[in-house]
Amino acid sequence: MAEKRIYEVVFIIDPATGEEDSTRLVENLQKIVTDQGGAITKSESMGRRQLAYRIGRNTEGHFMLFEIEGTGGEIAELERRMRVSDQVMRYLTVRVDEDRRRAEKFKDRRIRKASKRPEKGSGGRAGSGNFAASSAAPAAVAAAPAPVAVADEEDAGA
Repeated sequence: MAEKRIYEVVFIIDPATGEEDSTRLVENLQKIVTDQGGAITKSESMGRRQLAYRIGRNTEGHFMLFEIEGTGGEIAELERRMRVSDQVMRYLTVRVDEDRRRAEKFKDRRIRKASKRPEKGSGGRAGSGNFAASSAAPAAVAAAPAPVAVADEEDAGA
């Protein structure tokens, strides 16, 4: 059996499409994925948004996001159906499982390195960059001159 992968599919529905028709379209696309053996883990409507450039005569569209877990066959069928649909203006599919795995690995590595580092302010080695803990800090603050009020040039010339 093929390995399960995670995909994000974003598509833009024509704003001239009625609410009822767009709901029916989304349900049909979800059914295509589940019939092909995939699972939709997240379905999110991102609402009506302005487009970066005109698509046909449209300057805005209704954006939808699907997060799909599957083998890839269902993605091919989903894209084929979106390509022939007049209601779908554009779509984009991105495989995200490898990126998420890589990000999780780096996150674990950062946590491991942070646990090996001494805590800040724990009185580590001298000169560790903790300026408030050094003895020179209060003297430097006390020796600082008080702010001086400066008169406007018009007042000074009068």
